[in-house]
Amino acid sequence: MDLEFTDEQEMFRRSVRELFAREFGRDYVRGCDRDKRPPTEAFQALGALGYLGINIPQDYGGGGAGAVDVAILLEESGRGFLDLALWVFRVVSHGGHAVSAHGTPEQRERYLPKIAGGELSVCFALTEPESGSDAAALKTAAKPTGAGYEVTGQKIFCSGFKVSDFVLTATRTSTRERKHQGITNLFIPTGSPGLTATPLETLGHWPLGTTLLHFDQVEVPEDNRIGPQDGGWPLLTDMLEYERLCLSAARTGAAQAALDDTLDYVKQRHQFGQPIGKFQAISHKLADMQVMVDISRMLVYRYAHRLDKGVATARDAATLKLYAAESYKAVSDLGLQALGGYGYTMEYDLQRHFRESRLGTIGGGTSEIQRNIIAKTMGL
Repeated sequence: MDLEFTDEQEMFRRSVRELFAREFGRDYVRGCDRDKRPPTEAFQALGALGYLGINIPQDYGGGGAGAVDVAILLEESGRGFLDLALWVFRVVSHGGHAVSAHGTPEQRERYLPKIAGGELSVCFALTEPESGSDAAALKTAAKPTGAGYEVTGQKIFCSGFKVSDFVLTATRTSTRERKHQGITNLFIPTGSPGLTATPLETLGHWPLGTTLLHFDQVEVPEDNRIGPQDGGWPLLTDMLEYERLCLSAARTGAAQAALDDTLDYVKQRHQFGQPIGKFQAISHKLADMQVMVDISRMLVYRYAHRLDKGVATARDAATLKLYAAESYKAVSDLGLQALGGYGYTMEYDLQRHFRESRLGTIGGGTSEIQRNIIAKTMGL
């Protein structure tokens, strides 16, 4: 397995990193976080450079790149600004990947060029008040009408809705013996009559936020269906496994940023006549943080490589999601501890990493669910 980057990929990595350092540095990130303001300027800049269409076929205005390049973009974006990376992830995954892999030729023509240029944003609605980890138990109904569908029900924890033009929504179009059957995925405009969104107050990820969605007889045309009617579960499985690459890459980048901030601090902060990083109690924390970031990065690119080769498994995806999410949480916690009281203040960025890392072991499939998946592949 060759995990070395090409010269072009290294150049791409540097260009994304330099863009964040030059245009969207620490003050910009802090301002968006403090004011709960979407990083629209940064998102538009990425679109203007063609980065948002990285995985979209060239025939539709994209870069035609594979999973390794997507991981590079998400890692560097996560290192610069995790909330922006999560906006990019939703567009790349729930927009570019979903439509490219599962859309009709007409849907590709209609949506992909706009997604690639940053003109169209997409979010994802799967979780419901009564179906979280048991995702296939969803109840939001899409009643076929002949001309399309009439959608009624609720979705919760739909993140990024306020900056999105469409919400890819998993619905139930029929009741079957198996709950994984009878599921249909619809591309629903966020401004549709009958669709209302209620913001939810959360511990972190304030710039984009998350919402409770209520669908009250929302009319969706037939040609907004992505994939077959009643056969939408394979698309959802594909989406979740692709999502785990994107989320893990972004959080690995964020973990690197938390490590960088901690390392800078412990080299400059003096106690008892020397930098605190010289004390073993601190240096071992930094060593553990470095190991976790390195392993997360290795797992990200191993999984991306396997996706590009078409040999990735559900266990690969679960292993990556579990380790990267738990590592970001641990790295942020250790970093905050190393900063002591300063880490607990809003003046330093470790508090933001601490807040935002906590979602990683819950959203997109809990750590417990990832362990269940891994155990099942072991015959347990």
